[in-house]
Amino acid sequence: MNSEQQPESETRKHPVASGQNSGALQQRTDDAHDHSGHGHSHAEEHMQSSEILTDIVIGMSDGLTVPFALAAGLSGAVGADHINLIWIAGLAEIAAGSIAMGLGGYLAGRTETDHYQSELKREYEEVEKLPQQEKEEVREFFAKLGLSEEVQEQAVNEMTRDKDKWVDFMMKYELGLDRPDPRRAGKSAFNIGFSYIVGGLIPLSPYFFVTEGLTGLKISAGITLVCLFVFGFFKSKMTGVHPLSGALRVMVIGALAAGCAFAVARLIAR
Repeated sequence: MNSEQQPESETRKHPVASGQNSGALQQRTDDAHDHSGHGHSHAEEHMQSSEILTDIVIGMSDGLTVPFALAAGLSGAVGADHINLIWIAGLAEIAAGSIAMGLGGYLAGRTETDHYQSELKREYEEVEKLPQQEKEEVREFFAKLGLSEEVQEQAVNEMTRDKDKWVDFMMKYELGLDRPDPRRAGKSAFNIGFSYIVGGLIPLSPYFFVTEGLTGLKISAGITLVCLFVFGFFKSKMTGVHPLSGALRVMVIGALAAGCAFAVARLIAR
């Protein structure tokens, strides 16, 4: 039975083409919408998880390093009678740093959303004013999938029938832009800011329980360097870097920052 003889209900089930052409097109279209072979929802979950992990890495890396260096510097400058200045200044820095980092994450998220909306508006204008050119771009995409010219024509006609779906298709496969989460900016601000606070309290916490700055520094250095090593290890595994070398690099950077701050404070105090 050819496509003209199929009932209307069958045509709706296979809106692009019927028979073998429809099967081939459907398979290739599914592949186009899912390059990795997983479902669309799985891809979205993976992307959201990746964004959260990225935020945590940004917040924790600065949270562990900056307050650690600040506390080390103050430990080299203040006497035993003024150890409270270390944790007061440290808490102030954590508060200011978490707000600054959170705002940075928020602005980055807003910029991503604004960029997407700007390109979306431009794409709608191009579809409205240059429909043939945009159709040709759709045709080129299906041609790269290896579809025959007949199936390409059917696919283009079906894809461009709905303007919203057409524009979404062009945004994803022409510009490589996925629709951002409208709440991404707020989530990013919270994730980065909270991670910074958690990371900052680790090197600062020993100073609440000691009476001398140098004693607090020794304990803080031991705890923080271990945390930096562990943090660097898992961060490197996530990014594909050799875990051990990545962990050592993160730990050394933190130690150098704290060491330089301590040395400078000592020199100034003299």
